[in-house]
Amino acid sequence: MSPLSIIKPYFAENRLNIGIGLLSLIVVDGLQLIVPWIIKWAVDDLTAMSASTEALGLYAGGVAGIAVLIGVFRYVWRLCLLGTSRRVEEGLRNRLFSHLQTLSAIYFDRTRTGDLMAHATNDIQQVRMATGMGLVALNDAVVMGAAAIGFMAYISPILTGLVLVPMPLIAVSARVFSRRMHRRYQSVQASFADLTEAVRERLAGIRLIKAHNRQALETARVQAASAAYLDENLRLVKITGAFFPMMLLLTNLSMALVIFFGGRLVIRFAITPGDFVAFISYLALLTWPMMALGWVTNLIQRGRASLDRVNAILETRPAILDAPDARPLETPAGEIVFEGVAFAYPESGTPALADIDLRVEAGSVLGIVGPPGSGKTTLLNLIPRLYDPMAGGIRLDGCDVRGLRLEQLRAAIACMPQEPFLFAGTIRDNITFGDPEVSEQRLIEAARAAALLDTAYGFAQGFDTVVGEKGVMLSGGQKQRVALARCLLADARILLLDDPISQVDFETGEAITRALRRCAGRRTILIASHRLSALAFADRIVVLERGRITAAGRHAQLMESSRYFARTYRLQEIEEGCDAA
Repeated sequence: MSPLSIIKPYFAENRLNIGIGLLSLIVVDGLQLIVPWIIKWAVDDLTAMSASTEALGLYAGGVAGIAVLIGVFRYVWRLCLLGTSRRVEEGLRNRLFSHLQTLSAIYFDRTRTGDLMAHATNDIQQVRMATGMGLVALNDAVVMGAAAIGFMAYISPILTGLVLVPMPLIAVSARVFSRRMHRRYQSVQASFADLTEAVRERLAGIRLIKAHNRQALETARVQAASAAYLDENLRLVKITGAFFPMMLLLTNLSMALVIFFGGRLVIRFAITPGDFVAFISYLALLTWPMMALGWVTNLIQRGRASLDRVNAILETRPAILDAPDARPLETPAGEIVFEGVAFAYPESGTPALADIDLRVEAGSVLGIVGPPGSGKTTLLNLIPRLYDPMAGGIRLDGCDVRGLRLEQLRAAIACMPQEPFLFAGTIRDNITFGDPEVSEQRLIEAARAAALLDTAYGFAQGFDTVVGEKGVMLSGGQKQRVALARCLLADARILLLDDPISQVDFETGEAITRALRRCAGRRTILIASHRLSALAFADRIVVLERGRITAAGRHAQLMESSRYFARTYRLQEIEEGCDAA
């Protein structure tokens, strides 16, 4: 897809505004071209000593009237053209964000957040400038430039020919410099993304940096990224810094030719003094189109480089999509079957999962245990198709999940990640995802099930307490319970809980476990947990080690058959006994 095709729909949608804006801009250009002619009449009258007060008043009134009209039409074109560029900016940013939400988890695993932020801010701003002021400058360069040359040719074809001598040099220079500017702008934008990521990471980890007294080191790293960005901009300035003065030099060269040869024409009475003054006025008006040619080259190259970067994202296809013949998913019973499932992350040479054969009955509770890195989180992530297995398949109620509509599959599943994420809003907003349709009763029930109700009521604002960015106002256990309440509130038949009680005390963990036990039978629940005692009520527990199931059964059976399970359980039992004491 051509990068320009991205913005074509916005131009088509706003074609009326663009048409009115361009028409108003042309009117402004036309009115500006009349002013030198009025000055010509006034100068000729003055030099012929035939000027009267009435005539001078008429000339002055004409210029004043034109100034008013220019102001009105200039307002119109700015409103229409610059307003359209803002709509392009809004539409492109919304499209980019919507597309990003369709991309698979694996894309975000290898793409830095700072890069995406740079695309959504700086790159789209450059596209706005190119479609707004770039369009204005291009129109002025073509319309006003051609009209000014036409008026100049009417006054003196010979003098106009002399003025146009530098024009081929301007065209060749613009072509050569534009290519170099395009490459430099791409480098500048890439460097800006690096700087954005460096700043974002350090602001996100500011508490860790201060706790470890690493301010000086991290400041140096940001300064290094900032210096790299500065270097790229200075390389760009070397090109633009040569281009614009050269354009001005060529324009002033034309002015020198006019003064010398035009002055001689006046002396020989080939043209009148008024013609000479008007010619210089038109040349002054031509200066802006010539400068606009350089500026529009600058804007368009910036916009093009940014559009290329945005287009690269929009052309990225999701790794996980609905199959062409994807089936709708009605209310599922909740039976989940893994058949020979294997998976490995692209950056890793070691399989995260291998030969997973597992059946989870509808309405049952499955516990998943294993040492860190054994594949517990990966196993859960495969069910809602955050990733797809590289071998084997997963069936939901007998249907391969890859053959179900993705939106309906994920609507049937509620996930609680191992690292709970909270938005910078209230506790209520974080539990309900800002859905105003959620009743107070449902909110209270979900909070009670997550052992969060007393905590929420302990705050002065209750559920309307603002938790800050990433829930910074809450403890780790409180954030975990907010995330759990969000999961329990969802009307989902399947619950995937990744270590839901790892950051809460034993008593709170017991309360959460009792709430989950009450859900059994109505929902299919898969719980990955390091706290083995919390899974004693599970219908079945599987032990994962190095991506493979090494044991399966109920709690009592695993105490006999799994060395890892028995040893870990006894160590945790001793630890919990010490904590209780």
